[in-house]
Amino acid sequence: MGVACRSIAESATPLVSALGLTDVALEEVPSQKARMQFLAAGETHVELLESTSPDGPIAKFIEKRGEGLHHIALLVSDLDVALTEARAAGLRLVDEFPRPGARGARIAFLHPKSTGGVLIELVERPTPNRQAGSA
Repeated sequence: MGVACRSIAESATPLVSALGLTDVALEEVPSQKARMQFLAAGETHVELLESTSPDGPIAKFIEKRGEGLHHIALLVSDLDVALTEARAAGLRLVDEFPRPGARGARIAFLHPKSTGGVLIELVERPTPNRQAGSA
């Protein structure tokens, strides 16, 4: 689950101290103009999203909707197949083709207008045979 916030430092502290979430990783993804802090709650991860630029997608999201739930991420084994199946099912795609994401993953988003109002991120974790950004 991705949560848009103005400050990762301010948002992460209460989640770690009060809820016992585990700090996993902090990463910046320049192509998305964002910094991501991953916190673990068992097998589930909360991804805090902070914009690194006033014109970045997270800054625009916060300006329009305020801080809060930005997207839900779903792990898929083959992103290319998942996009083909989503397209065939009539879902609107934000990304026609996979792009590099945090933690070396390949990602693509499904448009909220076709998913009940929720932005959905499809995530394919890197494998030894496939690195992020390769086809």
